[in-house]
This record gives sequence, C-alpha cells and structure tokens, in this order.
Amino acid sequence: MYAAVDLGSNSFRLHVGKHDGEAIRVIKSVRDPIRLAAGLDASGDLTEAAMQNALACLQRFRAVLDGYQLDAVRVVATSAMRVARNGAVFLPLAEAAIGYPIEIISGEEEGRLIYMGVANSLAIPGERRLVMDIGGGSTELILGRGQDVERVESFSLGTVKQSLSFFIGGRIDAPSFEAAILSARSHFEDGAPPYGPQHWKSAYGSSGTIRTIADIIARNKLGDGLLTAVSLEALVRRFIEIGHTSKIDMPGLRPDRASTIVGGLAILLGLFRELAIPVMTPIEAGLRMGVMWDLYLRSTRRDRREQSVQACMDKFHIDQQRAGHVAEQALAMYAQLKPSSDALVKALRWSSLLHEVGMVVSQTGYHKHAAYIVENADLPGFTTREQNTMSRLILAQKGNLRKIDNVLADPDFAKAVLALRLSILLMHARIEPDFSELRLRMKSRIELDIKRSWVAHHPTVSFWIEKEQEFWDEVGVDFTVRATA
Repeated sequence: MYAAVDLGSNSFRLHVGKHDGEAIRVIKSVRDPIRLAAGLDASGDLTEAAMQNALACLQRFRAVLDGYQLDAVRVVATSAMRVARNGAVFLPLAEAAIGYPIEIISGEEEGRLIYMGVANSLAIPGERRLVMDIGGGSTELILGRGQDVERVESFSLGTVKQSLSFFIGGRIDAPSFEAAILSARSHFEDGAPPYGPQHWKSAYGSSGTIRTIADIIARNKLGDGLLTAVSLEALVRRFIEIGHTSKIDMPGLRPDRASTIVGGLAILLGLFRELAIPVMTPIEAGLRMGVMWDLYLRSTRRDRREQSVQACMDKFHIDQQRAGHVAEQALAMYAQLKPSSDALVKALRWSSLLHEVGMVVSQTGYHKHAAYIVENADLPGFTTREQNTMSRLILAQKGNLRKIDNVLADPDFAKAVLALRLSILLMHARIEPDFSELRLRMKSRIELDIKRSWVAHHPTVSFWIEKEQEFWDEVGVDFTVRATA
C-alpha cells in the first residue's frame, strides 16, 4: 500500500492506494481546499494565517495516514512552495505536522509524475498523447508516447493568480474574460509549437480544474457536451451572464471552487486556441497517481532516477569504468564508517557516478562545474532536495572543505564526504584497495590505517593524504593516518 500527498497551490490532496495486479486502486482520498497560493502576500511570503491553515490540514492528513499500514509514503509540494520566499521557514514546520519529509518538486518533475499517472491509468501502448494539467500556481504540458515522456514544460501560470488578476472582487464580464484569455495565450505562444495536434493523437486533461469544467459543461448541457472550444466558449458566456463568482450556482461546481474556476477556464480556452486542440478528454488520474506508481516502481527496482543518472553520464561522456570504480569504493568505505542510517547511500552512489560531469566544461575547477550541472540539470525522478544534496557532495570531492563546513555538522554527511574524497584519491593514485587491509573510522576524529606497501608502490599517495589531513584540520577535524605492516 502506498500514499501520495500533493501539497498543491489550490488544494492539499491525499491518496492511499493499493497495487492490485496491473493497477493501483485508490482506497482513500482526501481533499482540503486551503488556497495556499492565495496566501502569498505582495512580497511573496506565505502569511502567518496561510501557514497555520496549512499546518492544521497536514495534521489532519497525518491522522488519516496513521490509520493505514503503508509500505511507502511520498509528500510532494508544487508551485506555491516553489515560489514562497519563506518556504525554508515553513518547510520544517510542515514536515513536523505531517510526520514525513516533504519534497518540493520542479515543474518538470511534476509534469513527469502527472504523465506517469495518466499513462498507467490509460494503459494504451504506443499512443501519442498530449497531457495537460492546470493547477493553482502552474500549468504543465506533457507530450508522450505510451509510457514514455518525450517533452515536458511547466508554465508559471495557474488558476489562483489568473482569477485574482482579471476577475477582481469576483466580477465577471466579457472584457475581463478576453483579457484573461489573451494573457494566457501570451504565456504559451513561444512554447506552443511542439505541442500542436500534429504531434499527438489524443489530448487528455488531468487536473481537477479541467475535470470540473468538463463536468459543468456536461451537466448543464452546454455547447456540444464535449470538451471543445465551442463548449468552453458557451461556458464563458454563461459565466458572463451570471456576472459574479459569488452568484454561480451550477450543477457540477462546488461553491468553494467558483472563485478560481473562472481563471482556470480562461487558461484552458487560451490553450485550446493557441494549440488548436479539437477535443480533450478529462481523466481521473494525475500527480497523486503518478507518485504512487513511482513508489511502486522504486520498490521493484525500476527507479527512474537510475535512468536519469545513466542518461546524464552518457550525455557528458563520463568514463563509466572510472565512475563505477569510484562509486564502488566510496560505498565500501562509507559502510566501514557505520552511518546512523542508509539515507545517504543512494545519493553517495549517484554523486560518485556523476562526480566528473564538470570536465565537459573544464579540467580546472571541474568539481564546481559538476556541482552546478547536477543541481540545475533536469534529472527526471529527482527532487530539488536530492539534487542539492548530490551537488554539495560533488562540490566537496576535492579542495578545501570550508565551502561546505555548514553541513559537515551532520555526521553522516561528513562521512559521505570523506568516503567520496578518499575513493577519488585512491583512484587517482591508481590503488586497487583490498578493504580487508584498510581500516577507516570517524567519530570525534578520522583514523585511517593503510598498508606500508601502498605508499611504497604509489609514491604520490603520501602527498595526497597529507593534503587531505590539512583540509580536514582547517575545519577542526583531526585526521590520523597509521601505516601498518
């Protein structure tokens, strides 16, 4: 059983699902329309009221999660948390409230997970499709074939901002709608060509906004009953006739959604016009279903992150043998250091494999180039936090340690840094260590026992170890090396 929690800009949602044969069946679903994006003030900070409202919701979600025996839980946050200036203050409070780590995912990763949820729900092999998701703070367009994502783009345009910007005070009129639609088209026009109908066979709308609009159209017998430009324009005319969001009372629309659905409708109609979409099918699948499928695939050793690391190695022409050798040695030494948990094991392995990607830029300072690339590259499957952790490990692979001394207070992270640095040192000294002959410890100080024969056969190893001792001494860590028989 898996749980996916989506901290969206408009609503917080929770799914509990169970993998059942070829599908994941949702057995519990919870939604709380907390309007997080509307809680951003003029400076881009979440207000105190917005944070308290969100924390109360997360505590309720925690009570729901505690009622199930779950194999894995993943909590993801999207646009509002990506842009909130005080997100770093709010994040630890939110994690304490729900009892799980929260991953602030990129727009591209959000799109990938949305597509994964849709593709697994459709199960139509080989179909070329466009998937669209209009959220409270962003809109994602994903082009794919079958299970594979071919292109994904996230636009910083969502229902909350569009509603607040163009339907001020809830007032609805024709000029406001036309301005909102034109504004939406201006956001998409540069990125639109790759998503035109010549590139796909079917178009699907995965978000609650699109499903709600489709439901209103169907239940109120508007236009042709399908999700087309004709039916969307008919809904626009009906909203203009009503004149105010507070007066909207239509089958298919909950009162709490009326204030933002008008902005979502403007975005959707703008996309229909810009992309020349003939018809779209709403689908009850998306981000949360994608998160659960991702958890299932990780449990079956089909981790998308492994594919991303391999693709990055291929792209930057990494010497696979050298990288694999460093990774193997780093993990062996990290195990000797006895970390308190295995939370950093995968990050250490991936960092070891990618530690030389910066050489494509320059041999000089390649560790800095590599750290920048890994932190900022589009690596499907990875969260911003994971990429940041890998970037810091890669930055720490050589040179002084003062540049990361703020994170060396974490004993496990310091051990991972030591393991990576020593594995690279041994690789450059051309030493093939027998780890039964090496002893490495790190508590209040570092202790390394090595064979005298290593020094005799590899003259540069003494120089490199002396430099390593100096670097650790600069950050207040004693490094003792003993040569044994």
